[in-house]
Amino acid sequence: MDPNPKTFPILSYIMGRIPTFGPKPDSPPADIEQPSPPPVGAQSDPSSSSGGGQYQIVEHMPRLTDPKLIEAMTRAVSDVSQTRSVLKTIGDRPDHEAVDAAKVKLADIEASLAKQLEDLVLSPRPAEVDRLQWRSHLADKENECRKESEKEKQMYKAIIQLDEMHDAYEKLLKDAEERLEKIYELAEARGPVEEADASEEDPVTEDVNEEVVGILQEASGTGLERVDLSGRQLRFLPEAFGRIRSLVVLDISSNQLEIIPDSIAGLENLEELNASSNLLESLPDSIGLLQRLKILNVSGNKLCALPDTIAHCRSLVELDASFNSLTYLPTNIGYELVNLERLSIQLNKIRSLPTSVCEMRSLRCLDAHFNEIRGLPLAIGKLTRLEVLNLSSNFSDLTELPETFGDLTNLKELDLSNNQIHALPDTFGRLDNLTKLNLEQNPLVIPPMEVVHEGVEAVKLFMAKRWLEILVEEERKSMLEVQEQAQAGWLTRSTSWLKTYASGVSEYITSPRTPKDPYLDQQL
Repeated sequence: MDPNPKTFPILSYIMGRIPTFGPKPDSPPADIEQPSPPPVGAQSDPSSSSGGGQYQIVEHMPRLTDPKLIEAMTRAVSDVSQTRSVLKTIGDRPDHEAVDAAKVKLADIEASLAKQLEDLVLSPRPAEVDRLQWRSHLADKENECRKESEKEKQMYKAIIQLDEMHDAYEKLLKDAEERLEKIYELAEARGPVEEADASEEDPVTEDVNEEVVGILQEASGTGLERVDLSGRQLRFLPEAFGRIRSLVVLDISSNQLEIIPDSIAGLENLEELNASSNLLESLPDSIGLLQRLKILNVSGNKLCALPDTIAHCRSLVELDASFNSLTYLPTNIGYELVNLERLSIQLNKIRSLPTSVCEMRSLRCLDAHFNEIRGLPLAIGKLTRLEVLNLSSNFSDLTELPETFGDLTNLKELDLSNNQIHALPDTFGRLDNLTKLNLEQNPLVIPPMEVVHEGVEAVKLFMAKRWLEILVEEERKSMLEVQEQAQAGWLTRSTSWLKTYASGVSEYITSPRTPKDPYLDQQL
């Protein structure tokens, strides 16, 4: 919720000095989301409030030490602080799957309302009811239906509105950073500032443009299959690239690309796309038309989300979206990426994995360390081919694992370090193929830390024995219940038999006696 100092350096610096945002009186001053100050004796910049930051913004923007400039900037971002306070009161942003589910539910409610209103309109008017009275009755019924529908939609609308508020807050941060940049530029203009000659062109960029043109010209007459434009400081990719239909491998990594053109959909034979280490904030929806794409690397960008259409790339075997700002994965991503074997989403801000991930039956490696994951889907055990799983460094968010975790019987390497897990699931002992296990920096109680220090085999043995004891105890309880039910059943049957017998005797005693046969009274 706080502005990231890497994305919004000036805004983060200013908001770190607002009392409601700044550190507590008894703690050392530090910028929002910046690392803690270095230990005593370490070198630091005395002019900066954050001794342990990765970079000191004051060194690059010295006028930020001017109190008047700080005051002017603080007034300029008052709307940010107010919005942040509201969001902090309302709550965290809902995950993408919850938002999608709310939208589907709203659509269902709307459809149901439309059907009810249609039935009302088509309902026949009773002969004894006046036309005006019938219209009034229908109007009342319609109002009731709409009120009931609106009441049912309130909860789902609240989820969507909260998501929209967080989205608007992110846009607000961008606008605020731009305002602060302009304020600083005006302050800089008042003093002697050495300006670089803006007319000078970057010779590297000119060479790159010529190289791109040359590639396009070459591709027009030949069946070009590979293009490597990595590390060329490219700022844009021409739309004409989409016409190289023979292209199989495209490497545009380590450039300054902010967008990938929609025309990329024309690369119908593309199997490998490397767009890592750029400035991409989004991917085009047309990427879903790359039906033959097997390897996609978009790591090291500024992506906040992956397009839902990425699920249509059904041939994908490897997807690397690490080192971005993702907060969620598309809801249906797992239902269609059934061939995916490696999913790398580390170093993002993902809070939960969609349940559809459990349908990636071909998945062998899942790396989700350094996120904000709060738990795994209950059906995670369906990933029976999973061999490597890294969930480390989700810190205070990840506290437990589901019982189905023991169904990951092919798991070989597992990293759960730097979390808040107190107990491994009871089924953990069933991970027979596990050979590498990292449980460091967890407040583990089950198994005890002395067992953890003995290694992975000791942990597996401890959890297997614990699981066996649980099964034995459940079996014992089950046997006791069977015996109790058997005894209760015998007693019930005995009681029923006695009641029947007593009832028969009672009827015999109380029933009127039959008249004596005169033949029996005859004397012999």
